[in-house]
Amino acid sequence: MLSPQSFAAFVASKKDGSHEEGSPLWCCCGQTFIEHAAIHKHVARVHNAEIQQLAQDEYEHLFSQLEEEPEATQVNEHSGETVDVSVWIPDISHISEDGPGRVLLYYHYCRVEEPHVICAWQKALCEKLHLTGKVRVATEGINGTVGGTNLATDIYIEAMRSHPLFEMDEEDFKTSDGGTECFTELKVGVYKEIVPMGVDPDLISYQLAGVHLEPDEFHKEVEALLTKGDSCNDTVLLDCRNYYESKIGQFTQCLAPNIRKFSYFPDYVDQNLELFRDKKVLMYCTGGIRCERGSAYLRSKDVCKEVYQLKGGIHKYLERFPEGFYRGKLFDIISDCRYCGHPWDQYKLCSTQYCCQLVLSCPSCRQDGHTAQSEETSHHKEECECTDVRPRIPQDVINFSPKPQAGDDLRLCFCAV
Repeated sequence: MLSPQSFAAFVASKKDGSHEEGSPLWCCCGQTFIEHAAIHKHVARVHNAEIQQLAQDEYEHLFSQLEEEPEATQVNEHSGETVDVSVWIPDISHISEDGPGRVLLYYHYCRVEEPHVICAWQKALCEKLHLTGKVRVATEGINGTVGGTNLATDIYIEAMRSHPLFEMDEEDFKTSDGGTECFTELKVGVYKEIVPMGVDPDLISYQLAGVHLEPDEFHKEVEALLTKGDSCNDTVLLDCRNYYESKIGQFTQCLAPNIRKFSYFPDYVDQNLELFRDKKVLMYCTGGIRCERGSAYLRSKDVCKEVYQLKGGIHKYLERFPEGFYRGKLFDIISDCRYCGHPWDQYKLCSTQYCCQLVLSCPSCRQDGHTAQSEETSHHKEECECTDVRPRIPQDVINFSPKPQAGDDLRLCFCAV
């Protein structure tokens, strides 16, 4: 998307200053234009790349004058000039902190040469729009979940799409019910990865990711897999989310690794390479971001026949196929209360002191005191007593069951998340 300021500046540079006032002319590429519409059409068609570069240069010039944690204005240490950050933020004079709201979820992989510069801009932009949530910036891109009013989030989307570094589309932003109240504060920072997998992005880049399949294409692949049934041994439908997510919602006949967080995914792959050898792998996650790095890591092992991933994740799939092959949270309940076996899919923290695990316990069982199943522990560590029953990285664990059985262990340790 072209920056309006840069576009206007480029057009103005082509104006013929020697021509008499009242009937302006523009000269460009050996041609003379007498109408605004004509010169605008020409510039948009022929000089797109130059305008994008002009906008990028302007952004870099501005942000090079900002510290990592800027105020609304910043004084340049060398020139003494005051830089107004609001110059690069949309008009927000009509923004109110009140009104109906929503939550935005987005990510964008791209090369970011100056992540601290983007971090400074994001912090100023979100604060002025009264947004809460978290934004992660890294050299590999940006990942954000922010809440605010409908108007504020609309302006935020427009600002993101206008930035020449990202060039994002409207469909890159997912929305859900909520607002500023969904988060206690705003956190904007620079990180090594925009989603923590624990692998250096310079070693395993998002550029190695698998082939992206639109929801329609992914649906057909899953349909073909299910049609073959038990006779299909050349395709793996892989859920690369955490166990606590896949337990309450998953695609039928998927392989759901028994891992507690995404940073365990590389170890899981390393210890279970034979599961993927010479197979076609269909990967999915909530919004697509984990598949970008996860599929890249799997491809780097050079054991799979093909690696595909669901573009836009489950979120986009459900928009297209609300009655499709995904079962669980946001659709119907496939998990049970661990104590009574009745359908239930809402996690609560374990009541044991110092324990950070999540437990599936229905209201009735919680009222009866069934809120934990572990001895009290007095220390914080990665493998606490309540999760000794589950190895850190399960080997050869294949969960093709579309519905867990009553009494399954549904406890998760989050001591180190």
